[in-house]
Amino acid sequence: MPDGNKPRTIDHATRDLRDRILSGALPSGMHLSETAAAEMLGMSRTPTREAMALLVEEGLLERSASGRCTVRALTRADVADAIELRGVLEGMALRLAAERGPDPDALAEAEASVEAIEEVITPGAQALDFERYATLNARFHAALARLPGSPLMERELLRAHRQPLASPSAFLGSQAAQLAFRRSLIIAQSQHRAMLAAVTAREGSRAEALGREHARLARQNFEDALSLDTGADGHGIPGLALVCAEN
Repeated sequence: MPDGNKPRTIDHATRDLRDRILSGALPSGMHLSETAAAEMLGMSRTPTREAMALLVEEGLLERSASGRCTVRALTRADVADAIELRGVLEGMALRLAAERGPDPDALAEAEASVEAIEEVITPGAQALDFERYATLNARFHAALARLPGSPLMERELLRAHRQPLASPSAFLGSQAAQLAFRRSLIIAQSQHRAMLAAVTAREGSRAEALGREHARLARQNFEDALSLDTGADGHGIPGLALVCAEN
């Protein structure tokens, strides 16, 4: 009989390892064997092996020809490229949705998310509820991935979201005290509305350009995060500790 708990165990192992890597508890360059990882997680090697394979795919671990895994070190260019890739794919998803007509359920979800975000930002930048914004922002981008009605596009776009520091919510919460960053979220909301308006108006080229422009805002947030002088702990941003200094 199949073990119904196995997927849940793999998910738990993946989340636990991912959190340890992104927090810096497992630093970049560290070698990680299946045996050591399984002992650390208190699990058998089978779910641990599958979790590590998923994290290799996400770009958090690197596997050598011998099969040995190492926690990956990222460069600024790695993160910038990942964010740019996300922008390209989101732009393509928006263009296809505009040209083909958006999936009605996904469009309704995206529109509902935008209206809910509007309520969050209405009190102004200083009073903005960051946790609520992050939840709704993630919901909006997940709906955006479904807009073209293409399982392939959705899968690849969500894969791009999982790349280190490329998630639409990667920098939310960490820069909560910065008024300039809070104001950038209000700009992002105007972009959300413009993207959906372009899709419903069947303006494919405009929708695509807006999607790419939206990702550039995340790129600026990344550069701003690196410039913060708050110590060597990654500024509280999951994954930033993996970014190494470049020559």
